[in-house]
Amino acid sequence: MTETNKTDGAAIPQQAPAPETGGDDRDVLLRVEGLTKHFPIKKGILQRQVGAVKAVDGIDFEVRKGETLGVVGESGCGKSTMGRVITRLQDPTGGRITFDGQDITRLGTGRMRPLRRDIQMIFQDPYGSLNPRHTIGSIVSAPFRLQGVEPEGGVKKEVQRLLELVGLSPEHYNRYPHEFSGGQRQRIGIARALALKPKLVVADEPVSALDVSIQAQVVNLMDDLQDELGLTYVIIAHDLSVVRHVSDRIAVMYLGKMVEIADRTSLYEAPMHPYTKALMSAVPVPDPKRRGAKSERILLRGDVPSPISPPSGCRFHTRCWKATEICKTTEPQLLELRPGQRVACHHPENFADQAPQDTVLLTAAKEASELVPDAVLEESAETSAAVAAEVAETATTKEPEAEKPSVTKAEVTKAEKVEVEKASVTEVAETKVEKAEAEKSEAAEKPSVTKAEKVEKPSVAKAEETKAEKVEVEKPSVTEVAETKVEKAEAEKVEKTEKPGTGKAAEEK
Repeated sequence: MTETNKTDGAAIPQQAPAPETGGDDRDVLLRVEGLTKHFPIKKGILQRQVGAVKAVDGIDFEVRKGETLGVVGESGCGKSTMGRVITRLQDPTGGRITFDGQDITRLGTGRMRPLRRDIQMIFQDPYGSLNPRHTIGSIVSAPFRLQGVEPEGGVKKEVQRLLELVGLSPEHYNRYPHEFSGGQRQRIGIARALALKPKLVVADEPVSALDVSIQAQVVNLMDDLQDELGLTYVIIAHDLSVVRHVSDRIAVMYLGKMVEIADRTSLYEAPMHPYTKALMSAVPVPDPKRRGAKSERILLRGDVPSPISPPSGCRFHTRCWKATEICKTTEPQLLELRPGQRVACHHPENFADQAPQDTVLLTAAKEASELVPDAVLEESAETSAAVAAEVAETATTKEPEAEKPSVTKAEVTKAEKVEVEKASVTEVAETKVEKAEAEKSEAAEKPSVTKAEKVEKPSVAKAEETKAEKVEVEKPSVTEVAETKVEKAEAEKVEKTEKPGTGKAAEEK
């Protein structure tokens, strides 16, 4: 159960205390605490270190005996590096790895050799993980030779039994890797990993290079072997459907960090981290009835930031639609908000905000909200409000009668915070509407033109009146022109009458 801090009137879950020695610790096979793996970047003639690739940057998780932990995340988030470090194929930069009660973080090659029987790995590339110069019998029998183990009936008989166990023919003992397909090579890698009956198997993309039908066969094979041999798996995969089928618990990684760890039912039905919710929205649903239905696919903005210089605070805030200032400045801790579900987020989904005082969205969050359907935003706000009300009711029930006034204040504060959350969602919706109007500039300009016409109507009427006055003013001028024409006509008549006089004067001359 989680502890709550009620000093500020709001129930804010705190980090769950570590389990006490004994009890659950007996069932824990692998425990990882603050694990880091940095690859140095060196430049110049002297090869001085100028930076580091932070592939794994402080992760904590545990794996119990007999369970399957699935690890998912985008390419480049550090999943494969984590698998190689916990099997000690690569040395960690920092942190602690405890296997079956023994600290193996700094063990050398000689002291790690006996533990190789209990820790094995299935590699992602079935082509590069097998030596092309060796036969299949030599490859699968290598663990027996290196550990000095002599199985009953001889090495060859045991190798042929393993080949048959993984779905290959015993006659393949003398063949070479280039004679097999990708799926068959992956089966050979599984047979080699299971040769010494290990306690822990780290499978890095065990079915990514296989066809769909072969994937089902290999996954079912791993399940059968787990029941038969009591194996513990850490399966790293991209296919969320495969992870859901084989995993008991699932860990979500982003840029070298664990952002959420939960059992598969809780994670798939009610993810609490925004990044997990985006991943779950990308899972295709093989239902012909939903072919024409509108999918609420969440499209993340941009690419994963560089692990050389990861963002400050929450590493997902540059692509998150709920990011606020606290997400940019303060790194969230991996807290157990619900039994068995740990989340690293200031504003988790399907739960009350861990930082309710910060509601102003960042610019990156407003841009990212364009790619999130409105239904998802509304559902998130409604769920957060419902969870806040549920937490308030629980707090009211548990508080004694003497502290009832403080509980009332907490309820009022929570109601105000819910209203603020709704207001922030409304602001996001208004921002989207404004941007949509800006994109449709032609449609936006039409109403303005109509208003302009309405405003200018009185001025047009005035202009018509002015024209009428000008016409009236011009009428006298037309009359004057007519009178001038009449005067000219009379003057011409006078001239004509004077013409006979002119003739008489000529006769007299």
